[in-house]
Amino acid sequence: MAFHDDVGCGCVRVVAKEVIADGNGRLSTAELNLDSDSKVAFLTQRLQDLGLDNPRIASEIQPYSINHNVAFGDDATRDCTTCHGPDSRVTQELPLADRMPGGVVPELTAVSGLLWTGEVQANDNGTLNFQPQAEAAGLYVLGHNAVGLIDLFGALAFVGVLLGIFVHGGLRWWVARRQVAYHPALKEVYMYDVYERLWHWLQTAAILLLLFTGLVIHKPETFGIFSFSYVVQVHNVLAAILVINAVLSLFYHLASGEIRQFLPRPRGFFDQAIEQSLYYVRGIFRQDPHPFAKTREHKLNPLQQMTYFAILNVLLPLQIVTGALMWGVQRWPETAVRLGGLPFLAPFHTLIAWLFAAFIVMHVYLTTTGHTPLAGIRAMMLGWDEVEVAQGEAIVESGD
Repeated sequence: MAFHDDVGCGCVRVVAKEVIADGNGRLSTAELNLDSDSKVAFLTQRLQDLGLDNPRIASEIQPYSINHNVAFGDDATRDCTTCHGPDSRVTQELPLADRMPGGVVPELTAVSGLLWTGEVQANDNGTLNFQPQAEAAGLYVLGHNAVGLIDLFGALAFVGVLLGIFVHGGLRWWVARRQVAYHPALKEVYMYDVYERLWHWLQTAAILLLLFTGLVIHKPETFGIFSFSYVVQVHNVLAAILVINAVLSLFYHLASGEIRQFLPRPRGFFDQAIEQSLYYVRGIFRQDPHPFAKTREHKLNPLQQMTYFAILNVLLPLQIVTGALMWGVQRWPETAVRLGGLPFLAPFHTLIAWLFAAFIVMHVYLTTTGHTPLAGIRAMMLGWDEVEVAQGEAIVESGD
């Protein structure tokens, strides 16, 4: 606060005399604080005497958007969990001032494109705080916010698949030990070429690592050993690899005609799907032959076609789109907001991730339903698969 004695009225000396409380002839920082009605009234009168109309104390607070790069250098924190964690600073009370001159509470200034997500609180001791209301404003912070119902549903789906595998696999093992082992005549067929295997394993590795890094981002307090910033960067790189691999794979399958492998034929599809389901429920325990012969032209049974169709044409595109919008929420905020913003995109992205995790576990288990438990994985690694010879003779051995 400055006072100018341009008119020679000596107001600086008068003000100093009025506000100096200890009588030492010097203005201290504490004495400059307008902490009494008498100081405010005195200064108001002096300013009116100088010709000012309606002098008064006014205070305002200007908002900054909640995003990265608000501050730089020593003022910026490198600990991402300061905000992206259970005790996010975004939701904590912020001290604004240790005094309120004249008891005036600052006004929240309206800024185009920004919304206030909290309110100013005046305390009894004269201090000011800003109390965020992040959840009421629909603010979603990765690593801090989570939708409990989404996580519960996803965890139940994942655990349900594990329990189903445990029961089904346990019954297969128990029944197999009490039956005569049945070995059909087999022949080797070059089932998967080099690119198919490369695409498959690269996509598998990318999805598994994306699931893990996504889990770290979702629950950073559980995986404190990992750097949040580093994991986010790895997650983004893996996502780019996944997208590029998917685009190249789509081109390959379209150009080669292999896309037909993943397209269920409408005619008789439901009857075939039921037949395949009955095999998994009943036939596999009786050592019945697979209802649909596996050939290079027909690698997938009806249930596999339906599952892959849903994964590759629904879940994967949705995961890519939601992930891209989450990555670009600061770059294209209007687009993200039209689709619900992070409060919708992040939980939906999490839900699809849970479904992917459940699918992978189920997929790995179903590879064990061949003539040997590792036959399917071996074929995807080497390209050669052993398939039953039509009308072949079986070699019968005694069971355990």
